[in-house]
Amino acid sequence: MTEEFEKLEPIRVPELDEILGKPFKVLDDGFIRVVDYMGSDQSVVQAARVSYGKGTKKLRQDRGLIRYLMRHKHTTPFEMCEIKFHIRIPMDAWRQWIRHRTANVNEYSTRYSIAIDSAQTTKPDEWRMQSKNNKQGSAGFFDTETGEKLTEEERRLQKLARETYQKRIDLGVAREQARKDLPLSTYTEAYWKIDLHNLLHFLRLRMEKNAQLEIRKYAEIIGHQIVSKWVPFTWEAFLDYEMNAQKFSAIELEVIKNLIADKIDDALQIADNAGWLKEKEGKLLKNLERMEMEEKLEMLGIKKPW
Repeated sequence: MTEEFEKLEPIRVPELDEILGKPFKVLDDGFIRVVDYMGSDQSVVQAARVSYGKGTKKLRQDRGLIRYLMRHKHTTPFEMCEIKFHIRIPMDAWRQWIRHRTANVNEYSTRYSIAIDSAQTTKPDEWRMQSKNNKQGSAGFFDTETGEKLTEEERRLQKLARETYQKRIDLGVAREQARKDLPLSTYTEAYWKIDLHNLLHFLRLRMEKNAQLEIRKYAEIIGHQIVSKWVPFTWEAFLDYEMNAQKFSAIELEVIKNLIADKIDDALQIADNAGWLKEKEGKLLKNLERMEMEEKLEMLGIKKPW
């Protein structure tokens, strides 16, 4: 018996089609644009209900299913959507970006082509200080006078590096060797294709407030100006259950339950058993797990007991 299947039309998203190929400016000379895409919220629903060619007929049901999938970590249906970007980004930020390995990448090659004649510059009021609590992060800015000196030094360094590179090229030095002293501020370009599930994982990490500012600016544009148009139900669920949600460990839940029950001593004992309350000279030692818990307590409006 020959089984009959309904005719399927190509899935298009008019809101995303409107910005297809449009470059979104990032930093001083970077950009990101959508080159191509496959699928939509409908594709997520279709994959979850594989026996339905077009999913359900009611948008309310589609939204509810997508929220259920996101809430319960059923990630496979989100892998049915893919999107391809064209990116121009400084090499130091690209090094972090490329660590997300679940994507297809083709980068501009300075072995075959002349390096892009552009480097990210820093305004005098944009120089950040190293965070004392986070070895990977920054906190606060230098004063304008110091910033102006740093910006001028940056300008001279980038100018010398580019001139040195160009002299080597003009002399006939192999491009693969001539490039070796270019600074990490030099822009590179790449095509980057990724499925929706792994893109959301990328955004979960790179939109975080503790992510490096430069890559965070790219992630915020991808999320708020592109993904939100492409898969609005998925984006809404992602914000609700991932970006704007909190996860609590078993220890944290026990502390919170005891604080709510006004069992302060019990909460302190749990925290102490977890190693959160070690002291030196009468002061609590730095403990990242405790500090993260303190942020969650503040968000909940609960006073920390230690």
